[in-house]
Order: sequence, then C-alpha cells, then structure tokens
Amino acid sequence: MELLTREAILNAFDLPTEEVHVPEWGGKVRVRGLTGAERDKFEAALMEVQGQNMRIRMQNARALLVVLGVVDEEGNHVFSEKDVKALGEKSAVALERVANAVMRLSGLQPGEIEELQENFE
Repeated sequence: MELLTREAILNAFDLPTEEVHVPEWGGKVRVRGLTGAERDKFEAALMEVQGQNMRIRMQNARALLVVLGVVDEEGNHVFSEKDVKALGEKSAVALERVANAVMRLSGLQPGEIEELQENFE
C-alpha cells in the first residue's frame, strides 16, 4: 500500500454527515463531524481557568456542539456562535439528540465530557 501524499490527505473528504430527526423542532437537521480545529475550539470552550485552578465549564456545551456541527446541504454552518445562548434555551432532549450525533461523528465518546469534569475536580 502506497503512502498518502500531502495532496491526497488535504483533498480527502473525511467529515462524515448524517441527518437527525428532531421531532421537538418539527423536522430533521444535517450534522457533520467536527474538524480538528472545531473540536479544539469546543474543548477549549469547556476549560475555565481560575488562578491556578482549572475546571470544566458545562454551561451551553451541548448548544455549542449544535452550533459547530449542524450544517446545510452545502456543508455551511447553519448557526453562528452568537446563537449558542438562544439554542441553550431549546429542548434539552433535542439538544442532546443532535449533540450526541455530532459527538459520535467527531470521535468523542459518550461520557467523555463528564470524565473530563471528574478529572479536574
């Protein structure tokens, strides 16, 4: 098997998508796995530094995953980071369903966020 070239790697379509039915919202959304930069952004948003202490900040974490992972037919983000707070006010069941799909497509394991939180306490 030949080694991949730089061009082959950079041109590979490696972001899986799937449609998720969200009855609470009256339809379905397309979710995409996070890019490396988006996953780093998500994980960094969870970290809160207070002096020399660090803790996990869970406020609107699922809403941020929805912002980063919901895309339209062309793969463009449907939401912006300005929508995090408003999405945080939507159904927890709907947010959980969509966020779980984004996490699965992004290689985030169930309970990984909670595990991070336990490790910092």
